Amino acid sequence: MRPADYPTAWSHPPTRRSWFYHLITTGLRFLGWIAVWISSLGFLVSFLSPVYSFLFIPVLIYSAFRAILQLAYIRPSLYIRRVLQQYPWQLLTGVPRGRNKHPAVQEDEMWLELPNPERPDEQIPLLFLSGMRTLWWMRRFGTARTKPELKAQIEPLWFAGDPRFIAVIAAGSRSGTAPRRLHLLYQLTATGRRGVAPIDWDAGPAALERARRSGAHVPPTVSPRPHVHPH
Repeated sequence: MRPADYPTAWSHPPTRRSWFYHLITTGLRFLGWIAVWISSLGFLVSFLSPVYSFLFIPVLIYSAFRAILQLAYIRPSLYIRRVLQQYPWQLLTGVPRGRNKHPAVQEDEMWLELPNPERPDEQIPLLFLSGMRTLWWMRRFGTARTKPELKAQIEPLWFAGDPRFIAVIAAGSRSGTAPRRLHLLYQLTATGRRGVAPIDWDAGPAALERARRSGAHVPPTVSPRPHVHPH
């Protein structure tokens, strides 16, 4: 079966392996930076005069920062699993994308445009609101100087989710049979942040419940929807 033929992305065995690899590498990097911090501190205390301590302070600060950063990756990883358990893969080509501000939104972030599942003629911008692990994607989103072989690495684009709420994107492996570089995307209105009201985007009850099971905050009743110009 092709990846898109499975009822959910999580039903696809290579996807489950990719997610476990994603989580395990995050944990190993966390332990690695903790080991760097402890060994640097031990070397400083045991072998160096206090006068040389300034040499190791940047190492201690940087390794502590990187360890905390790895911990911050764990929560998105758990949301990725929830999305994969609810939605099937779609292998999309020619997805509109950009690195500059999208004209229909206020945030100045990288973006993808995907059709509204219930209004296919309407394109919904989905932003890279989190800055974590976005450099790889930024290099492949493309400018006039981006190498074609880099752009080709995200063609087709693996997509699972609902662009109105929450989604996972990935690049394909060299064989095209497994996802890699799993990345969580979401609408700001689906985060549940204080002062940001959820929006239903004309989604039906089944779509709202599916998004809710994926971890998105969705409205219990109909809310005003933003106007997005169709393309």
